[in-house]
Amino acid sequence: MASRKAKSGGKQKKRAQRATSNVFAMFDQAQIQEFKEAFTLIDQNRDGFIDREDLHDMFASMGKDPENKVLDEMVGEAPGPINFTMFLTLFGEKLNGTDPEETIKNAFKTLDDNGSGLINEDDLVDALCMRGDRLTKDEFEQMCYGAPIDDRGDLDYIAFCRIIKHGTKDEELVKKSG
Repeated sequence: MASRKAKSGGKQKKRAQRATSNVFAMFDQAQIQEFKEAFTLIDQNRDGFIDREDLHDMFASMGKDPENKVLDEMVGEAPGPINFTMFLTLFGEKLNGTDPEETIKNAFKTLDDNGSGLINEDDLVDALCMRGDRLTKDEFEQMCYGAPIDDRGDLDYIAFCRIIKHGTKDEELVKKSG
């Protein structure tokens, strides 16, 4: 059997290499279908790309009139044109944009002097609101909303990491039934 090179007279045609993306592996088929439906709703002019005008028209259809600056910021989150793959990538980054569970646990462990798996809320406030990149009181309260904090004010950071990465049991039930 003659090789491809021999058949083409010694010249092999080069095809453009396309970057493969595993963004589709981040979601199951039902989620991808839901994102496709959302993309289609936003892509008002049906050109296969979401741009500022598409966003404006979508908001207008809901009775909203956002400022151009807001629309530009939204479109500017993407490093290029927003086709469906880019749309999925952006959502994947938003939804999965946290560090690995072990990294989060290790960060909390630095505040767990006795290795109990618990951090006193006052110590957590001190670490997150008084040092380094400080959280505001509102940001701290928002972060701790639904966190497993007992009556003594101790955060079970191992359970909290599980919630951060996988959601609550209620959220898991909704995912399985939906």
